[in-house]
Amino acid sequence: MKKSLIALAVLAASGAAMAQSSVTMFGIVDVGVGHVSATNSVTGVTQSGNSSSRLGFRGVEDLGGGLKAGFWLEGAISPDTGTGAGANNPGPGFAFSRRSTISLAGNFGEVRLGRELAAGYAKPTSYDPFGQVGLASLQGWTTVRVSNGVSYITPGNLGGFSAMAHYGFGEQAGNNSSGRYMGLSASYDNGPISVTLAADRVKAGVVNNGYSSVNLANDLKTWSLGASYDLGVVKPAFAYHSEKGGATSNAKFDTWMLALTAPVGPGKLIGSYARYDNKNSSADSDAYAIGYVYDLSKRTAVYGTYAHMKNKNGANRNLGGVSGSFNSNVTVGAGENVDGYQVGIRHAF
Repeated sequence: MKKSLIALAVLAASGAAMAQSSVTMFGIVDVGVGHVSATNSVTGVTQSGNSSSRLGFRGVEDLGGGLKAGFWLEGAISPDTGTGAGANNPGPGFAFSRRSTISLAGNFGEVRLGRELAAGYAKPTSYDPFGQVGLASLQGWTTVRVSNGVSYITPGNLGGFSAMAHYGFGEQAGNNSSGRYMGLSASYDNGPISVTLAADRVKAGVVNNGYSSVNLANDLKTWSLGASYDLGVVKPAFAYHSEKGGATSNAKFDTWMLALTAPVGPGKLIGSYARYDNKNSSADSDAYAIGYVYDLSKRTAVYGTYAHMKNKNGANRNLGGVSGSFNSNVTVGAGENVDGYQVGIRHAF
């Protein structure tokens, strides 16, 4: 009888502990067929045309008193080839290179340690209706993800205001400040309106920009502005991003985007215009895109996208979605235009 009571007590205690913590496996599988043409043309199966294909695990433990501990491990996958490689992991094996953080959260906000999206990138690029993926994705950001980082996010009860402060240690042999990252973002989201202002700075050195390693010869300084207003029948959005330095001390590059999203039937019609302005030359590019996402359910959708890149005065910018994509096999000559389309299916779990 005593042993039975002890066993029941142990089971009750373990059940209470399990009720206070949870672990979730999640992911997205997005595969389609596309075509891109410039100097040469490529047709093939591609992935991440509407959402980045990924696999991840996240968990949270209630520590009591409003304090919670959490972790988030997320990596890119390439379902078109069945490998762990993806836009944020060029290697053949799977890695948690999209996000790998541990955190403490409470009434004070949230503190994270590890690798995640840069403060100067995460919220400003959310105004891109194409979700920063596929042939129509908005380009122009050098710093996408930050490793060896410490970030602070304000609590979500500040009347629509939120902010993020982000610091990434360089951790490079012989020069600990090389590649160091500092970023800030502030947003206001209330009802139909959303506005974001962000800025960041990266010290000269080798930096992993989220896709590959980039060697910055000079400090890189950026700032961004984004806004949207949901009118119900249509949602206009705007984004601006400016970068100075990096490759050369006097380099300056601006990116502009105007976009619209409109609910049509069970899905949404999306369109955007982007301007890539090189301030040191007239080699500029204009991108036009239109797409439709048809929701088959809350987790499954089919989509189609058409994009056109108009290069001027020697510019040779490709369409988006180059890294980890068949699109990287397309050669773009100086001043040559690029056309592309893709259709696919996306499932989230």
